[in-house]
Amino acid sequence: MQRVIFLVWQNIAFRLIVGWGVVVVLPALLMWRMRFLQGRWLITEFNSMVLATLGVLLVTLGLRKLTEFPGQRSISFVLPTLLLVMMLLGMVIIVFRLPYSLYYFGLSGVIGVVFFFLSFLLEQKAHQPYMAYIPLGHCQNFEAIFQIRWLRLEKPHLDAIQSKKVQAIVADLSSPALDEDWQRFLTEQTLQGRPVYNNRQVYESLTGRLPIHHLYENELGSLLPSQTYLWFKQLIDIIAILLVAPFVLLIAVITVIAIRLESPGRAIFVQERVGQGGKLFKIYKFRSMRFDSEKNGAKLAQQNDPRVTKVGKFIRKTRIDELPQFLNVLKGDMSLIGPRPEQLSFVKTFEKTIPFYNYRHIVKPGISGWAQVTQGYASDTDETALKVQYDFYYIKHISFALDILIVLKTIQTMLTGFGAR
Repeated sequence: MQRVIFLVWQNIAFRLIVGWGVVVVLPALLMWRMRFLQGRWLITEFNSMVLATLGVLLVTLGLRKLTEFPGQRSISFVLPTLLLVMMLLGMVIIVFRLPYSLYYFGLSGVIGVVFFFLSFLLEQKAHQPYMAYIPLGHCQNFEAIFQIRWLRLEKPHLDAIQSKKVQAIVADLSSPALDEDWQRFLTEQTLQGRPVYNNRQVYESLTGRLPIHHLYENELGSLLPSQTYLWFKQLIDIIAILLVAPFVLLIAVITVIAIRLESPGRAIFVQERVGQGGKLFKIYKFRSMRFDSEKNGAKLAQQNDPRVTKVGKFIRKTRIDELPQFLNVLKGDMSLIGPRPEQLSFVKTFEKTIPFYNYRHIVKPGISGWAQVTQGYASDTDETALKVQYDFYYIKHISFALDILIVLKTIQTMLTGFGAR
């Protein structure tokens, strides 16, 4: 019975119907039972129910889309998603001056928070993949990859119990060790409706990284972002900056005063970085280090770097030091979301040691990005090589949903200080 409930709850249409009944209809019945049942709704009640219905749709689909990305099945995304949708509905009310019922929204909102938290937990229990893998070629240690229950196949056979549980099979399809018996087994499994995935596909979907070491891997052709979306993304960047400008300016003034009170030198740090297409531009940041921090040349920041001031430590942890880059976004040098720009000296070094490093410059660099919120700060070549794999994943999967996810994770990063140095 429990398994049936889990399977049914995985159906998005079913969750939408239940969500609509609980979050939209139930508060209406509690508040306006007779008028609701008779269909004699006031305009405030009708508008409120329509907006609440839109809210249920956006939250349900939004959570479904966000959790499709690797490693993002955390319950911590429920509340930010709800708040984001509530803000959007509030903007609709203000722009179109719609009459609405505040008491209905209050009751619907409380019920909605409880429902979506419980719904997410139930969906999490329903979504527990159980996959088999063939330990040949580059598919040797897949049981070490997190969040998946693995079955290691030592021979080309699944017994009756395993056949009921295993949802898919992973193999290195290019491995010469995959002999005729294994190939025949994989063909039979495919004919039975069980998906067979190449190990590279699964690695990418579980880690959020896209490693490229050789041209024959044929991934570069997929790293071509939609120019239409990039134009839309730039428009959204500008609108978002203009909306938050008053709040950001207040924080900026306070930050400038704090920096100047603690140490001599300019509060704004200007440095040349490599941008889209390999072009150089000047990036703006609040100074978080001593004014003479680069007297011996540019160096990557380290954990507990002695060059960082007390104010600098706080603004780096909360990412306030990045706020002046809003000017770079307005100038067109950067985007709110994208790979972080590096100094030219570092780029020249990484080009020699990291395969296809320059390909990350196909899009505009960003104030925040997939690598920053997933991996954190990179302090050496090995960590940078890993960071580039996240950048490649972002470039391949660039979309509005992924950008929203990065915004939510950036807010979490600002609150927790993840990756700051």
